[in-house]
Amino acid sequence: MKKLIFGILLLPLLTACIDNDSSSSDNNQIDIATVENPTQSSLFYFRLDNGDLMWTSTSDLSNYRPKDGQRIIANYTILSKASKDSSYNQNVRLNDVYEVLTKNIFNIKPQQQDSIGNDQIGIKSMWIGSDYLNVEFVYSGYNKTHFINLVSDNTKTYSDNKIHLEFRHNANDDSPSSSLWGMVSFNLKSLQAGAATDSIHLVIHTREYTTPADNSYSLTYKFKAQSSASSVKKLSFPTIGANNIH
Repeated sequence: MKKLIFGILLLPLLTACIDNDSSSSDNNQIDIATVENPTQSSLFYFRLDNGDLMWTSTSDLSNYRPKDGQRIIANYTILSKASKDSSYNQNVRLNDVYEVLTKNIFNIKPQQQDSIGNDQIGIKSMWIGSDYLNVEFVYSGYNKTHFINLVSDNTKTYSDNKIHLEFRHNANDDSPSSSLWGMVSFNLKSLQAGAATDSIHLVIHTREYTTPADNSYSLTYKFKAQSSASSVKKLSFPTIGANNIH
């Protein structure tokens, strides 16, 4: 057994022991998913962004009990397809897991502007999967906790009939001595309330290292629409974790 130590977003550093042979198997898959585990059991379901529901009938992480709604990057092996009358799609063995920082949209008040911060950050990729805005990013830091939020600021008005949100970073005056990696998923379901259609157009504003002025990303959020298999973003399993991010 090979010891693999990896960082977990939002939580302290977690040590997991995995079978090196199984982790290198051609049958292994790596996907981002949402945990369905209301009882916080060691065996649980997770749903891929294409809608497939996986049952962890066995796991190499016997002490791992994720919260319901937690976003994860799962390294798993498909053991068998479920029977026709099952509520899930496939039985899997969970080989390893990386917890992704999972948050809701933050409705900011004027007095909270300073604490939310607006420090620069690097965006590697941004996409919508299922009901989540997922952002893979890099940032400069050392040993302090950094804060990441998706902010809705109703003091700002726009005339394009789109919902404007801000990806905000508070570096907490950390020393920019290292380049660090992170990932976050924001639950978008609250945006469905009051919508007249089954989709909305989003503009995500960012403040990045590579642009002198604010940058923005235009995305469409389709309600109740799972990502197609061809559009689901393929990820590598993280070998290093982020510094403390909240």
